[in-house]
Amino acid sequence: AHLPPLTFAALRFTFALLPAVFFLKRPDVPWRNLAAYGVLIGLGQFGMLYLAMQHDISPGLASLVVQVQVFFTIGLAMGLSGERVKRFQIAALVLATGGLAVILMHTDGSTTPLGLGLVLIAAASWAGGNMVQRATPGVNSLAYVVWASLFSIPPLLVLALVFEGPERMLLGVQNADLGTWGAVLWQSVGNTLFGYAAWGWLLARYPAATISPLAFFVPVFGMAASAALLGEPMQDWKLMAAGLVLGGLALNMFWPMLRRSAAQAS
Repeated sequence: AHLPPLTFAALRFTFALLPAVFFLKRPDVPWRNLAAYGVLIGLGQFGMLYLAMQHDISPGLASLVVQVQVFFTIGLAMGLSGERVKRFQIAALVLATGGLAVILMHTDGSTTPLGLGLVLIAAASWAGGNMVQRATPGVNSLAYVVWASLFSIPPLLVLALVFEGPERMLLGVQNADLGTWGAVLWQSVGNTLFGYAAWGWLLARYPAATISPLAFFVPVFGMAASAALLGEPMQDWKLMAAGLVLGGLALNMFWPMLRRSAAQAS
């Protein structure tokens, strides 16, 4: 049995909060900062994303469209922090975006304007959350994500009550099997606690144009996992898309090192 998606999201943040909140000291940041991050990531990113996927956009297409957070994040970093994007980073973004475009051309594009709008809101919220967390350098990223989850749960529960209803929520929880609870646990611990804490740690230490494109790995990993675990064929277009994305990421990550090595050699 599967949990309704918004209920799943609320549980994801519930188990990110509990029991860790009793063992990690609240980070030394204003409550409004924690609240802003919790609402942006919980309600803004996951609430809007899961709401869109219920009827208005396919999960595969949503996972691609939400990656425009990369451009939102870089734009916000330029506007708020004065970061400058270098030419090799622009070239890397063009390559990686080309890979996403190849996937998009071969994905079921059935969507509604509402679905597209909701996913764009999710992407903008993710980028906003990145900037809010980035404004707290030196803070324990794990404790930050745990305490911010306190503000993700209430709006997600309200959204679930409105769009899924209490009866469907309760039945979902009662009938959830071990695999479903395992998925909730993985999303809570693996993705939310480890993933978002590591993401915030990186964003606090490196330029947004260096870190945010790493999110382009998500659809590539998704295709690779589908091929390895589900036996889905790896057509030429998938290999081309993966090559473009990985090439863009490699350029973004290794070009500065190559330039330094060349300068030292000369």
